[in-house]
Amino acid sequence: MSERTEAGLEAAPEQVRYASILEKGMYIGLLILFITFAIYALGILKPYIPREQIANYWNTNVHDYLHHANIKTGWHWVGMLNYGDFINFIGIAFLAGTTIICYLSIIPILLKNNDKVYAGLALVEVVILSLAASGILAVGH
Repeated sequence: MSERTEAGLEAAPEQVRYASILEKGMYIGLLILFITFAIYALGILKPYIPREQIANYWNTNVHDYLHHANIKTGWHWVGMLNYGDFINFIGIAFLAGTTIICYLSIIPILLKNNDKVYAGLALVEVVILSLAASGILAVGH
């Protein structure tokens, strides 16, 4: 019985691949966040909102902040990467996209193991996450 229990504790190949990519993606994303924060904190790139004005926005809601600061929503931040306070979004976007890469990476393993239902679900997950990230599925905002 103990042999059977120990064998059941082994991770499947797709689980190992998913976890391995997620771990690497997390470390890379964290490194990007550290580097981009250092660039911002050290003043290497000029911020969009000057540091002395940040406190003026602390008591506003997001809608008012975006309106008064003249910041567009969605993927417009990509065009503002020349500002120190927007380069932090690179690490955040990378971390968010890591899940998509993880799902894409396990689809070939699932197909090889003839797990067509799980492969299909992983593909649907990739499509839904990609559509959500693109802003196409934005609802109510």
